[in-house]
Amino acid sequence: MAANRRPTLADVAREVGVSAKTVSRVLNEDGPSSPQTRERVLAAVAKLGFQPNLMARNIRVGGPDTTVGLVVPDLGNPFFGTVASGIEDVVRSRGLTLLMGSSAEDPDRERALIQTFLARRVSMLMVVPAFGADHSHLKAPRAAGLPVVFLDRPGVGLSADCVVSSNQTGVHEGVSHLIARGHRRIGFIGDLPAKLYTRRERLAGYRSALAEAGLSYDRTLVTGAHSQEAAAAATTALLDLPHPPTALFAANNIMALGVIARLTRAGRKDIALVTFDDLPLADVLEPALTVVAQDPAAVGEAAARTALARLDGDRTRARTIMVPTRLVVRGSSELLPYPAEQAPAGS
Repeated sequence: MAANRRPTLADVAREVGVSAKTVSRVLNEDGPSSPQTRERVLAAVAKLGFQPNLMARNIRVGGPDTTVGLVVPDLGNPFFGTVASGIEDVVRSRGLTLLMGSSAEDPDRERALIQTFLARRVSMLMVVPAFGADHSHLKAPRAAGLPVVFLDRPGVGLSADCVVSSNQTGVHEGVSHLIARGHRRIGFIGDLPAKLYTRRERLAGYRSALAEAGLSYDRTLVTGAHSQEAAAAATTALLDLPHPPTALFAANNIMALGVIARLTRAGRKDIALVTFDDLPLADVLEPALTVVAQDPAAVGEAAARTALARLDGDRTRARTIMVPTRLVVRGSSELLPYPAEQAPAGS
C-alpha cells in the first residue's frame, strides 16, 4: 500500500485474508463472525489506521448519519459559539457529532448549507435563520421524521420547534433600570435590518419600558447598525443631537463593542450604558458594564434536548421555548443624569 494513500476496506481484508464483506460485517456488527475473525479484523484496522467512511455507509443502508447539522449567521460571534457548545454537551452523550457552518446572513447560502447537511443525512438539523430566508423547503424532510429546531429566531414557512431568549422582557428590565436611575432620554442602538426578529422584540421591550414609566417614544433616539464600526458611528450621531441622550441601550454584543469603543475614544464617562448580551471582561471595564445577560449555553442545551426528544418519537405540536435573561448591574448604568437632589421628578 502506498504510504500516502488512505487504507481501504479492501486493504484490511487483504491483511486479514478474508473477504471485504466479512470485514464490513465485523465493523458494522450486522452479521455473524467468529471471535477469532473479529479479533484479527480489529487488529488489522488498528495496524493500518483504517477509518470507516460513515457517510458512504449510511447512504448505502439509507439510515441517518451520526451527526447534527447547525447553521449560524456568524461563526465569529461568541454568542453562537457558546450556543454550539451547549448543543454539543447534550448530543455527545448520544454518540452524535456536531457539524457547524455559517450562512453569513445570506438566505441562499443558508439553503445551500442545509442541503449539504441533508445530503449527509444528519440525524438532526438546527438553524439560526438568516434574515429573509424561507424554510418551507424543509417541510418534506421534517415530515419524514428529521428533527428541525430553530434557534434565536423563528423560522419562516415551517412550523417547527424554536428556542429563543426572553428578548422583550430582558430589554424592558434593562431600560426600566435606567429610568429608575433618573434617565429620561435613553438612546437605543439596535441591529439591522429593522424587521429582524430580535431587533423587533428588543425594540418592543424598550418601548414598553418607556410606556410603563409614562415617557413618550422619541424616534430620534432610536437607530441601528450591523457592525461594530457602524454602531460607533450611530453612537456619535446620537450624542451629537441637539438634545442628546443621557443613557444608551446597545441591543446586542456587536453593538455594545461599537458603543464602548466610541465612548472610550471620546472620553465620555458621563453616559450611562446597558447592553444586551454579556461580554468577555465586561466586569473589568471602567466603569464595569451593566448587561442583560442571555444564557446561550442554555439555548443550545434546550434546542438539543428538544431535537433528541423528536428523534426518540415525540410527535406533539411544535413549541417555542423561551430562555430567561438576567440583569447584571455594574457601574456603567449607575451614572445619574443629574445630581440626585436636582433630578426632575416625572420629567
